[in-house]
This record gives sequence, C-alpha cells and structure tokens, in this order.
Amino acid sequence: MSEVTKKISPKTLKKSFLTWFFFNGCSQQAESMLGMAFGHAMSPVIDELYDTKEEKTEALQRNITLFNTEAQVGSICNGIVCGLEESKANKQCTSEVIDSVKVALIGPTSAIGDSLWVATIIPILLTICMSISQANQAISWMGAVLYMIVYPIGTFLLSWWLFRLGYRSGLTGMQSMMSSGRLDQLTNAMTILGLIVTGALTASYVSFPLPIQIVKDVFDASTGEMLEGVVLFNADAMMNGIFPHLLPLLLTLGVYYLYAKKKWSPLKLMGVILVLALAVTGIGYLFGVYT
Repeated sequence: MSEVTKKISPKTLKKSFLTWFFFNGCSQQAESMLGMAFGHAMSPVIDELYDTKEEKTEALQRNITLFNTEAQVGSICNGIVCGLEESKANKQCTSEVIDSVKVALIGPTSAIGDSLWVATIIPILLTICMSISQANQAISWMGAVLYMIVYPIGTFLLSWWLFRLGYRSGLTGMQSMMSSGRLDQLTNAMTILGLIVTGALTASYVSFPLPIQIVKDVFDASTGEMLEGVVLFNADAMMNGIFPHLLPLLLTLGVYYLYAKKKWSPLKLMGVILVLALAVTGIGYLFGVYT
C-alpha cells in the first residue's frame, strides 16, 4: 500500500498565520531576531505533520534559527515554509533546503516590505487621516478613527493574502517573480512612490518660517496721516515669493544628509533642530515678529 500523503488542514494554516500575525514581534531579540516567533507560528504545522517526538523536535529546532523580515509582507515566508515542511513530511524535501530558503527570503521580503508597507502605504494612510483631521474641527476625530480601523484591517488582509500565496505558489512562485524582474520593478515603483509621498509630506507639514522683517511708521503724503507699523521688508514672504517652501525643503535635505551620509543619531538631530528652533524664535523676538 502507498503511504498516505500528509496535508496541512485549513484550520492549522489559519492558526499558524494568526500566531505569526499577533506574536511576530513579541520575542524579538539579538540572537535570532524573529526566529522564536517564527518557530512559535510553525508549531501547529509541525504538530500536525510529524508523528514522533524526534521529528517534531528537529522541525522546531530548524524553525527557531535566525530570521528577520518586515512582518506584514514577510508572512509570505511563513506560507512558503509551511509548504516546504509539508513536502519534508512527505519525503519530498530536505532540512537543508528549508534552512537555505528561509535565509534567502530575508533580503527580498524585507526590501519589499519596507518599501511597500512602511515607506509607502502607512505614510499615505497617515497623510489622508491627518488631512481629514485638519480639514474640519467638527470631524477632526474621524481621522484618528479611520486610521485605527483601516490600519489593522489592511494589515491583516495583506498578511493573510501573502501567507496563502506563499503556501499555494511555494518557492517556485517566488523564484519566478524574482527571475522575471517583476520583483525589482515593484521595489523601484514603491521606492519612487514613497519619495513622492515624502516630498508631499515635507511641503505640507514641515514648517521653517524666517522671522526677519523691517517695520516702520510711515507718513502717507496723500492722506496726511501717519501709518503705524508698516512692514517695509518681510524676509519670509520674499523667500516664499521666489521659491515657496524652500527653507522646509533645505531643512529636510539637511536632516537626510546628516542622518544618511554623516551617520548622525536621531537624538543628535533632534537636539540640533531644537537649538535651531530656539535661535530662529529668538530672532523673531528681536525683530518684533513675536511679541
């Protein structure tokens, strides 16, 4: 008689995904990063596929090794490894293949996840929600509520779809996507879209006024009256007339240069911005812009 083919049940797949979705960041540490969470998520699959204690121990040990990715998009890795463990239980795959596939998937899934989810979708959603909150004081609460609803639901649906895609298509589907160049195209497109969103956020929310102006009392010969507090020169209005939002742009580029090129820490950058803000505010009081 032929050996019965082992198959992961839909219930176990859902349990594995939900474990990963809710616990992927709970055990992150320097030794194995997300490895313990990955092994925790694979435990229902391992219990169903393998019969002996030795087989289960071996499977769990290879799934708690070093692993790190962007958790939402990275759920496709869990689906692929579920399929590979299923093949291993049916003597169609080796432990070495599973180990090498996990390591190989870290790079591409991290890059796509950071570009697509962290740097693009979340900033776009935040921009929409903040715009709603600022548009009308009466419905300002709707922006926060919208984010609290859309973010977890969107995260769940994306992760669940990718998990099932990984299980169905397996390693072959991932390799096909990478070899066809579609992976690079998607990454580049998401990078460009993320830069556009960042530019829009800079222009909309970064403020850097230049509080320098000259105010004088001027005699109006046509009416014979003395006009008090006439602004003869306004540096901020002049700068925005020549190049709108130039100073916020330069500030953003400066922060990027110091962070990306000079490797300044975020704490040091925040200290520099605080000192700059105090200096500019002092100039504003000196010129009478702030009273």
